[in-house]
Amino acid sequence: MFEQAFKNIDDILHKDAGCSSELDYTEQTSWMLFLKYLDDLEQEKAMQAELYGLPYEYILDQDYRWGTWAAPKTPDGQFDHNNALTGDDLKEFVNHELFPYLARFKQSAESPNTIEYKIGEVFNEIRNKLQSGYTLRDALEIVDGLRFRSQREKHELSHLYETKIKNMGNAGRNGGEYYTPRPLIRAMIKVTRPTIGERIYDGAVGSAGFLCEAYDYLRYDEQGNTREDLSTGDLKILQEATFFGKEKKSLAYVIAIMNMILHGIEAPNIVHTNTLAENIRDIQEKDRYDVILANPPFGGKERKEIQQNFPIKTGETAFLFLQHFIKMLKAGGRAAIVIKNTFLSNTDNASIALRKELLQSCNLHTVLDMPGGTFLGAGVKTVVLFFTKGEPTQKIWFYQLDPGRNLGKTNPLNDRDMEAFVNLQRDFADSENSWSVDVSDINTSTYDLSVKNPNRSDEVALRDPVDILDEIAALDAEAAEILAGIRGML
Repeated sequence: MFEQAFKNIDDILHKDAGCSSELDYTEQTSWMLFLKYLDDLEQEKAMQAELYGLPYEYILDQDYRWGTWAAPKTPDGQFDHNNALTGDDLKEFVNHELFPYLARFKQSAESPNTIEYKIGEVFNEIRNKLQSGYTLRDALEIVDGLRFRSQREKHELSHLYETKIKNMGNAGRNGGEYYTPRPLIRAMIKVTRPTIGERIYDGAVGSAGFLCEAYDYLRYDEQGNTREDLSTGDLKILQEATFFGKEKKSLAYVIAIMNMILHGIEAPNIVHTNTLAENIRDIQEKDRYDVILANPPFGGKERKEIQQNFPIKTGETAFLFLQHFIKMLKAGGRAAIVIKNTFLSNTDNASIALRKELLQSCNLHTVLDMPGGTFLGAGVKTVVLFFTKGEPTQKIWFYQLDPGRNLGKTNPLNDRDMEAFVNLQRDFADSENSWSVDVSDINTSTYDLSVKNPNRSDEVALRDPVDILDEIAALDAEAAEILAGIRGML
């Protein structure tokens, strides 16, 4: 129903000089969708209050509600072009009145868990990039045609929004930071098996793909229908006390909020902060979670003051996140963490110490080795670490995923690729692609956990030329980014 509307919005934004990439399209669409969603939410609550003969206090003042500035209507419900702001008047109002007004909600909100706080946080971080008020008017009229009233409408919009996030990943290196393939996420959730009443956390939340998929896992059955066994109390727990995340980057934060809203979470518990700035020695039992699902950024070089927050000092961002996640798990809590495969075999002191810590404080029961091409544009191979906190590792079950084809943009990972892994993992069964290793057989001077499939010969597989070119392009982009940073310091 809404697919053409999304396409039309992108076509409009493409014509504006202020938008130059999929990242811009998603960012600008997000704030408009957010305000349209807020208006539909308020209208729905106002109608419910009226049915019970109760007054309803709107969050936004009349002048800043969607129906006043974005889509005024005539008495018969038609769009009122005579009273609709457009051109420079619309741009002036949005930039200098609307956004500052909305940003102030961050200071006036009662707590960070309210929709009021999310409004303030979003509009403190985002800006209107459209340079033409006429372009903005065209986009607003299309967004006005979208509806968030029914669960079916929200479900369809959430799928379209996910597609936009995926397109951001395809758009380039930076966009790829926000997108983890959903078939991989769903497999990670099936292995960790969260239940209602448990708290689920992602400290590198990105576009909130893990939390959104976990919500769908708990809210719907395998056929995609709403679970009939959920009570009103269960639904309240899902809304308010199940999903938690932290995100450092402004654009990702806004996208995460919008993504969770479209999936059905009214006021997402996402905090805009640098997770690694928290000293893990200060983490208390009340701060911990039952399930952690994450794909933390890797390759970054964290400053010395950030490294002081961790017992094992390292500049590698992903290794600091892994320490954070271990500390944030409750005893008996489960985690599934995507990490660069070199973590298993790096010989530096920090890597060895971290592997030792993981094996001694947690049961690293499963290591999933993902093929090249799983993450578009990343140019690196990854593994997924599945572990339970509170007991040392005795045996590790390895699974080497082999989809039987080269993965890439036109041939991405799918749910069928993950079925054998999920099924075999339940019993840690041996197969052509899976085997177990006793910790007693691991070298305690290096704690090397390299993936070496004993069921296959040591023949070297020739890489696809396209994969090699993709990796070269990714490395060139990374080098250019580093050089640009150096130039900026000169």
